[in-house]
Amino acid sequence: MEEIIRVENLQKHFRVAKHYRGFVGAFRNLFSADYRLVKAVDGVTFQIKRGELVGYLGPNGAGKSTTIKILAGLLVPTAGNLSVYNFLPWKDRKIYVSHIGAVFGQRTTLWWDLPVIESLDLLRFVYRIPKDRFEMNIKEFRELLDLDPFLDTPVRSLSLGQRMRADLCAALLHDPILLFLDEPTIGLDVVAKENIRQFIHHINFQRGTTIILTTHDMSDVEKLCERVMIIDHGKLLFDGALKTIRTRFGGKRRLLVDFSEMYPDVNVEGAEVTERDGQRAIFEFERGSVTASELIGRLSQKYRIQDLEVREPDIEATIRRIYEEKLLEQ
Repeated sequence: MEEIIRVENLQKHFRVAKHYRGFVGAFRNLFSADYRLVKAVDGVTFQIKRGELVGYLGPNGAGKSTTIKILAGLLVPTAGNLSVYNFLPWKDRKIYVSHIGAVFGQRTTLWWDLPVIESLDLLRFVYRIPKDRFEMNIKEFRELLDLDPFLDTPVRSLSLGQRMRADLCAALLHDPILLFLDEPTIGLDVVAKENIRQFIHHINFQRGTTIILTTHDMSDVEKLCERVMIIDHGKLLFDGALKTIRTRFGGKRRLLVDFSEMYPDVNVEGAEVTERDGQRAIFEFERGSVTASELIGRLSQKYRIQDLEVREPDIEATIRRIYEEKLLEQ
């Protein structure tokens, strides 16, 4: 698979003026030339292949947005090497932007006072999209994103979910090879989130669009990303499969069992009963000590089972635990 992004030892440092408090500090701030160095991105290295959908995760201030802005050509790095589709984003920006798309949850690329369709028409000329290709994309996106009910509505009058769908359409009209998504489902209801996720999966799977997704909604990550990168304090702490995160840091798995009859004792080797309600019991077990199939086999030999379900650790709680306990820094 073709490598589309190569990042080596990427660094972005900012000089931030020191702020002194109090009456004397107020005067000192006027004349002080003291600065502190903030390493927003500190030696980040990774590669992304064409067609990948990668989750880029981290707490607020971790360096996610700075990395994305460098990749999008909005910031110039302090040091390091970077190549995106053989472009140097900040240097080749004029040509480069015609190959990328971006959707930021709290901002819009559409004209605020114009109806959606007129904004889309303008973007056709901005990106110099051939008329037949433009009409083909508009037709497909109108159906996939259900745009028709608000195509003639000014952008300022759209709901958040409608605006996000319109922004996704706008970002993909020119068939970008790379799409940056920053919090694409923020503030949306459950139905709107699911519709956006289905569309993102479609353009990644059907069109082969490479996508970098930054989000705090772990449901987005679970449903869309096989690979995740975790950054904190400017350093890339993890780059690998989402399932590896669960395996290494997910903690105990759970097995929910509905027994066919009432048993006074349902203990089994390798697991602990954590909840019991009539004929239902919930077992917790360590991933490395016993497999789910082994545990089910042991239970089946001792008891009659009506139904069962294996539950993996909640990914949101797992990621939160990684941040709070600094598990990747050990």
